[in-house]
Amino acid sequence: MAALLLELPPPPFLNCNHHQFLSKTSLRLHNFPSKTPPPPPPLAFTPPTTSCFLSTVTSSSISKEEKEKEPHSTAVASTNASDEGSQQDRRKVVQIAWEKLVRWSRSWRSKNNKTDLLERTNKVVVLGGGSFGTAMAAHVAYRKSSLEVQMLLRDPLLCQSINENHCNCKYFPEHKLPDNVIATTDAKAALLDADFCLHAVPVQFSASFLEGIAEYVDPGLPFISLSKGLELNTLRMMSQIIPQALGNPYQPFVLLSGPSFALELMNKLPTAMVVASKDKKLAHATQQLLASSHLRISTSRDVTGVEIAGALKNVLAIAAGIVEGMNLGNNSMAALVAQGCSEIRWLATKIYYMLLVKIWVVSPVLILTISSPFLFLKMGAKPSTITGLSGTGDIMLTCFVNLSRNRTVGVRLGSGEKLDDILSSMNQVAEGVSTAGAVIALAQKYNVKMPVLTAVARIIDNELTPKKAVLELMSLPQVEEV
Repeated sequence: MAALLLELPPPPFLNCNHHQFLSKTSLRLHNFPSKTPPPPPPLAFTPPTTSCFLSTVTSSSISKEEKEKEPHSTAVASTNASDEGSQQDRRKVVQIAWEKLVRWSRSWRSKNNKTDLLERTNKVVVLGGGSFGTAMAAHVAYRKSSLEVQMLLRDPLLCQSINENHCNCKYFPEHKLPDNVIATTDAKAALLDADFCLHAVPVQFSASFLEGIAEYVDPGLPFISLSKGLELNTLRMMSQIIPQALGNPYQPFVLLSGPSFALELMNKLPTAMVVASKDKKLAHATQQLLASSHLRISTSRDVTGVEIAGALKNVLAIAAGIVEGMNLGNNSMAALVAQGCSEIRWLATKIYYMLLVKIWVVSPVLILTISSPFLFLKMGAKPSTITGLSGTGDIMLTCFVNLSRNRTVGVRLGSGEKLDDILSSMNQVAEGVSTAGAVIALAQKYNVKMPVLTAVARIIDNELTPKKAVLELMSLPQVEEV
């Protein structure tokens, strides 16, 4: 111990101010100079107390390993500080972006908050008493308590349930309807002085239903179609069925579509849909009528795209249900739905240029005079519509969620049940069953190959088993994705 004390330099605090020593010691601890400072001149002294001496030893005898570790520690600290600064910068960017979005939203609402249409609307009639028609009737009635909402039905017992118990005992026995929802079987009384008409009759029955009430329909009454599908024999869509059945080619028409289960709409869960019309003003008027705090309504002028996507997604949902019923796994499900989406896009966006090209080869001048009529021979939907709410949005909801009627049909088919038994046990219409054949006829008309949807049509016609259909689809040529 004595030898150790003799080898150590004398503690500097004996000849200097104590605070100055601490400052110098602290400086030496943090800076670690590469050269050892010269020792102070020798002094005669009495050894200090143990505590002071130990602090001196600690400050002046740092190991070589500690000195080597110090640059790494400094780099880590610098990196951490840099990461923290970057994270703060990112948070700031996100905060600014969100604040801009909120300001834009408030500004837009203040400029476009038009409630005059709802204030001027006194009566809305709903054709049909199914689940979605009932949900939309309740939704519109909640928008304005003084609004008269009349449901035109064929079932007197259902009318009695709605008028006396304020509920649709067939589809929503546990949901109370607003008091301003009234049901009737009298078409003339229901349509008298109506401002809007919501059409919720299944596609296959729409023409005959509308023909029976056509004499009571005002030529200027806007029809908002909630029905999705294609008429089996004629391949007509609702935008064609409604004006033709009413005998008025200029009947105002709007199509409402998108991912929307009736039950969730009744429960006022957040939902987003699209209204499509060639008449931009009518689309915006429908938007004002229907949009609320839990229902977002976008507008579109692509009626064809919205209709085709809404019709074909029901057939694709049956295919998705078959995959689920056969327990083919998630890989198969994802591949099938992706393929189905492509098939819908191929058909909806198909434009016939083949004949025009042939004419161009014969006479470029002639094509200028006759091209316009041939350009109508197309579906001509916008690709953005197929990937939007009424396309991909509705497809995902219908294919992946158990509430879907069409998916349920597919699950039971994949499990081995017969189609007739499935349909007889359902109290709602699965539009995809009747639409499947029409879809394939439409695909042949436009020369589009649709393997998945064609397989569904074959299964529904009992000409192909689900297992055989899967084997055939998996045996198709390996081709480039388009």
